[in-house]
Amino acid sequence: MTMKLSIINATEQPNQLELTDPLTEKAWPTFMLNDPVANVNWSKLYNYFPEYQFIFLNEENNEIVAIANSIPLAYSDSFDNFPQTGWDYILQKGVDDYNDKIEPNIMSALSIVITPHYLGKGISTLVLQEMRNIAKKKSLSHLIAPVRPNLKTFYPITPIEEYIHWKNEDGNHFDAWLRVHESIGGKIVKVCHEAMRIPGSLTDWELWADMKFPATGQYTVKGALVPITIDRESNTGLYVEPNVLVVHGL
Repeated sequence: MTMKLSIINATEQPNQLELTDPLTEKAWPTFMLNDPVANVNWSKLYNYFPEYQFIFLNEENNEIVAIANSIPLAYSDSFDNFPQTGWDYILQKGVDDYNDKIEPNIMSALSIVITPHYLGKGISTLVLQEMRNIAKKKSLSHLIAPVRPNLKTFYPITPIEEYIHWKNEDGNHFDAWLRVHESIGGKIVKVCHEAMRIPGSLTDWELWADMKFPATGQYTVKGALVPITIDRESNTGLYVEPNVLVVHGL
């Protein structure tokens, strides 16, 4: 990769949320934009933790190459005991710690979005390395990541405990995101089975998934890691997403 990149955080660019929101929304399935914990707290990342939110900018054309979001929080238990509510827990805990003036001791990645035509150029590794640099500068002990394995969407009925052990012929991890983390020293610790809970009405889910749900039951939906559950009698749908907790010691 020969392009020259600038790293700009939200302290240096106060309107970064407005600049990046359209790209972030395009990157995720619609239902992923309807997590209640995220909807309440996402903008607080830029108000409370601007130095932990940054972009990579291609200096040749001023194009956003990557968007990175992270958060500091306090956590003192074993990572083996990390809450099953993974991603939601991390975001809520970081915000609550800030409000309660509790000193953080670790940092967590929350989201990394790569502009599509920059995929496959090693950008994700650079973003993770910059997150590690920030954590070191803040004297935090670990960088953790509630990873959403990107290829799992093609295998929604495969148990995630089985999926995380899949390897390519070269012995590296099958999943691209898990492979990137492992390549720079990240260790898979556990699966957090309830990392995001996204409820909605039947109408919501038919809109979000762009499909009909004729009967009560479980359905595979494009972009989901596991099936969603539809209950026509109560007019509800629920998606409970697992994440893979990866820990980087610093």
